Amino acid sequence: MSVEDRLRELGIVLPRPRRVPANFVPGVVVNDLLWMSGTLGTIVDAEDGDVIPTPGKLGEQISLEQGYQSARQCAINQLAWIKLVLGSLDRVARIVKVNGYVNAVYGYNQGPWVVNGASDLLVEVFGKENGSHARAVVSVAGLAFDAPVEIEMLVHVRS
Repeated sequence: MSVEDRLRELGIVLPRPRRVPANFVPGVVVNDLLWMSGTLGTIVDAEDGDVIPTPGKLGEQISLEQGYQSARQCAINQLAWIKLVLGSLDRVARIVKVNGYVNAVYGYNQGPWVVNGASDLLVEVFGKENGSHARAVVSVAGLAFDAPVEIEMLVHVRS
């Protein structure tokens, strides 16, 4: 089954790739590795803009469940970028590493459960063997556009 078929089966529609708001590219391929830039859990609004649906900090305005959903949307946006860079999600051999950044109040310690939103999605899409990955999660004092979560990834690519 192709990755696109699996996404359809899961009811996931990839958005248009998030626009890059600064001087960087979504991802860079070096040999058989794709180094992905960090992306946020934006959605496309009615005016075709990239917006954070629920901005704020975990432990303040944002609940654990809202953070989980934001991380899940980050992973969906990563898939849209991967497709943009590689031309096909079927070129993904394995998700190698996920780094998660959680915009949180001082002392917030639920970041791993927030970033499970991204990790769970990647395992759903690519399966346990190819979707399971190494991971780091860091709570930070702030993120661009007051996003609750940012996710970056390292992907092993088929030639």
